[in-house]
Parts: sequence; structure tokens; C-alpha cells
Amino acid sequence: MTQNSATFEDRLADRSTWRIGDNCPIAKALDVVGTRSAMLILREAFYGTTRFDDFARRVEITEAVASARLRELTAAGILTRVPYQDPGQRTRYEYQLTRMGRDLAPAVIGLYDWGARYLSPGGRAPLLLTHQECGAPVQSELICHDGHPVTMPEVIIRAGSKHANQ
Repeated sequence: MTQNSATFEDRLADRSTWRIGDNCPIAKALDVVGTRSAMLILREAFYGTTRFDDFARRVEITEAVASARLRELTAAGILTRVPYQDPGQRTRYEYQLTRMGRDLAPAVIGLYDWGARYLSPGGRAPLLLTHQECGAPVQSELICHDGHPVTMPEVIIRAGSKHANQ
């Protein structure tokens, strides 16, 4: 049988003896961006959408849902509100990605790649994402800090790490 999962080492090897609980980074991330509307707002922010009405319209959500998600993403530090004023109008706010938000690009592109491959008709994405400089397709991939491609069976999971968040 082919192994498709990571390997746990040291005190983590016996998974029945420990729980990650509230410290799970995946659970914490999903608390912030785990709704369909939050992910689609992020997609739109990466596509250049900045204004409230445009988010609501492009994501096809109600103004109440757009307001709630934008407030949550702003409170989490993923988006920031920047004031703007059209001539003759009151001051309003647009939403821009912060560094924390921009750092979600690999996750958003990863979901795009996966959805295109497995859920789009014919395995073809409706949009082609390419590198502006060379024209090659953009994709998300698992790599180590030194730039080597990695598969999940090559991943070793240990308790704590001096390499965390590198």
C-alpha cells in the first residue's frame, strides 16, 4: 500500500496519546477564512476588488453578509480599511489586502488549482493564471524552505520547531 500521509516522529508517533486541540493552525485559519463568502471575498481582493458594493455584487452575497465578512477579515488583520471620497460624496472606505492577507495567496491559488483540476468541466479552469514576466502558468505547490518540491509522504511532523513560520 502506498503511503500518502506525513510521518509523525518522537512523542507524536503514537497519535492516540496527544491532541492538538485549540493550537491547530488549520483550525485557527478556518475560524477566520473558513466560510465560502470569506474565501470568495479574498478571491475578489486578489483580483483587485476594493469597494464594498463590488464585493457584494461580485461574490453574489447580501450587503449584510458582505458587511459581516469584511468586518471579520478586517478585525483579523487580513484586510485594512482605507478612506476614499468621490467628488461630491461622503467619505467611504475601500478594503485592501494587508501583508497577512497577501500571504494567503498560495492557499487561494491552491484551492483554485484543486477546484480547476477536480471540479471544473474537463479539468480546465475558467481563467488562466500566468506569470507576468515569462507567461508561464502560475500554480501552488508544496516546497521546503530550500525550494525543493515535497510530497506529503516526505513530510516529517515533530513537536515544536525552530523552523516554524519561516
